[in-house]
Amino acid sequence: MKYDIIVVGGGHAGCEACLATSRLGNKTLLLTGNIKNIADMPCNPSIGGSAKGIVVREIDALGGEMGINADKSLLQIKMLNSAKGPAVQSLRAQADKIVYPENMRKTLYKQENLDIKEALVENLWIENNKIKGVILENEEKIEAKSVILTTGTYLKADILIGDTRTRKGPHGERPSNYLSENLEKLGFKIIRLKTGTPQRIDKSTIDFEKAQLEPGDLKYHTFSFDTPPLYKIEDQVPCHLIYTTEETHKIILENLHKSSMYGGLDDIQGVGPRYCPSIEDKVVRFKDKERHQLFLEPESIYYDDIYLQGFSTSMPYDVQEKMVHSLKGLENAKILKYAYAIEYDAVDPTQLKQTLETKIVENLYTAGQINGTSGYEEAACQGLLAGINASLKLQNKEPFILKRNEAYIGVLIDDLVTKGIKDPYRLLTSRAEYRLLLRSDNADFRLREYGYQVGLIDEGRYQKFIQKKEQMNKLLEELKENKITPIKEVNEYLKNIPSTPLKDGISLYDLLKRTEITIEHIKHFFPLNYSEDVFQQVEIYIKYEGYIKKTMKEASKLNDLDNKKIPENFDYDKIHNLASEAKQKLKEIRPTSVGQALRISGVNPADISVLMVYLKKEHIHE
Repeated sequence: MKYDIIVVGGGHAGCEACLATSRLGNKTLLLTGNIKNIADMPCNPSIGGSAKGIVVREIDALGGEMGINADKSLLQIKMLNSAKGPAVQSLRAQADKIVYPENMRKTLYKQENLDIKEALVENLWIENNKIKGVILENEEKIEAKSVILTTGTYLKADILIGDTRTRKGPHGERPSNYLSENLEKLGFKIIRLKTGTPQRIDKSTIDFEKAQLEPGDLKYHTFSFDTPPLYKIEDQVPCHLIYTTEETHKIILENLHKSSMYGGLDDIQGVGPRYCPSIEDKVVRFKDKERHQLFLEPESIYYDDIYLQGFSTSMPYDVQEKMVHSLKGLENAKILKYAYAIEYDAVDPTQLKQTLETKIVENLYTAGQINGTSGYEEAACQGLLAGINASLKLQNKEPFILKRNEAYIGVLIDDLVTKGIKDPYRLLTSRAEYRLLLRSDNADFRLREYGYQVGLIDEGRYQKFIQKKEQMNKLLEELKENKITPIKEVNEYLKNIPSTPLKDGISLYDLLKRTEITIEHIKHFFPLNYSEDVFQQVEIYIKYEGYIKKTMKEASKLNDLDNKKIPENFDYDKIHNLASEAKQKLKEIRPTSVGQALRISGVNPADISVLMVYLKKEHIHE
């Protein structure tokens, strides 16, 4: 059978990719090695986190599924950094490892235009550097106009424990042994990466009295802009905080040579994640720290496994037993599943266009950990964008590329294709120059219009968004038009906040600019009837208006450079004054704009000046 689009891999990237393509009217096939592992959470039982939670809201704003599915599967949810500014606030939820994938499978099976088949892809069917389909391990060919690879950590995957290396994927599944080799034969640069997962502990064997309680928030939250809370605050399942001990560090250092990473294996090529290191790495790299945080996180209401976050390791089982039992509250803990590291192949993401289409094979896209990222959220947003762009190209429409000032998704993809990676990429708020614009609260304002234009947001959801915009504008006008005067009752109320008493009349809009004044104080002076999210966004906008406008002005300068396009086959050898390193990097990355060229490592502002002079001279852009 012939398909419009084939998606290879049923992880978080694959789910978003196949849902996007099928919802946009393409006959889509999802190929996965094990249907039971669709939307699996092989590592952390969470959705969201710092920056990542904002990505989930962006996915929802564009019409993706992760936020909706997470809201159906919550065990606990909280807003991280709630005591800090809105630019760094982000949702994080514990998701039920049974419920989350089960709900996603139901969504996939109900989706029109989508077939699901259990099979391993061994090679790609290519003619004249253009994708024709895939070739399965039984040599069956399936034809398609486009293919999206979302293979996760399954490419030549090896499980590493102590001095043993076993060719297996997560959960001991069969890996894909030949696809990365065949990609290499096509000219792709293949890199080797590594990640890991910690132990799972029997809940009944943990003494939680020795741990610090970490409950969910006492305020309702949702990832999706369109669904009401589906949980009860009082029913949230708690997490707990513990720390490593002096004994833990002693055991690790005495047995360091037994770790796969530190001598247990001498043939390790994979580079581990910098921002989610193993416990051995933490102890070695941060010798000045007396202890490290660990979290005890529930995985499901249907079984009693507790995820020991922050304790990933590749130590042998006997050493892991000693390490776990050295932790307070876990002296008698039973390990249900031992920690391990996993090494796998990925493609160098600088071989991708900003649409996530490969530069080497036309109509072939890659998304997720195959592109060198870590995390469910980073994978899901790539799958969504790859699915959208594959669909748009089949319709001969302009590609969909998010700018760095529009979304964390834009930051992530631009970082990957422009800068490349040395270790598994993790999205952080510090990676975004314009993070004040990329907040959790305003993801719908930034991206919902795009989701509607692309076709993933239906009329009902769009009209709900339009109504919210109208309500915000109405509230802003009310706050500007209504004033309070320095009468006795007003100044007494302000003193009690405490806030400086008035000398002259002031609009509620300007009063709200005061740091100590909240929208709740404003309601005391003037009755207002709007939803909480409208109040929240208006309050943030007013308080940070000056900073927001300044940031938007800075972003506009970047966008001007991004609008100065560079032809795809531009000959950099013609520019004799370019530094040799800059010329090499420009020829390798082949940026599509001057703005992207400026962000390439090894290309400095002087090189950009030379490039712009040449482009203007040749009338390539004015």
